[in-house]
Amino acid sequence: MAKEYLEKLEALLAPAARKLPPEIEFEVKHFFSGAAAYANGRICITLTTVGLALKLPEDSRVRLEKKGAKPLRYFPNGPIKKDYVVVPRSYREDRRKLATWARKSIDYALTRPKPKRR
Repeated sequence: MAKEYLEKLEALLAPAARKLPPEIEFEVKHFFSGAAAYANGRICITLTTVGLALKLPEDSRVRLEKKGAKPLRYFPNGPIKKDYVVVPRSYREDRRKLATWARKSIDYALTRPKPKRR
């Protein structure tokens, strides 16, 4: 099942990934039972059974929530994942709109600290 999400996320993000400058290392990897996109080692986008989630600054999250996005929560009573919203399904179908929002997510993730190695 994770392979299916990996392939879908790679296909969804291909238009945005092609336009990234060479100094941004962009990759899509397995993420639990789904897939996640990383920019220079920082997670920015996930695709799981919950939906397509983008890591965004607060003002962008608020804008998307007004258009139907929901805060990311992996389990019904689980905590809300800070900085993420699950975009409406229509965003997955509009490649241009998705590429714009994916780039915003990538740019925001690059402002965040690099994860610490364990």
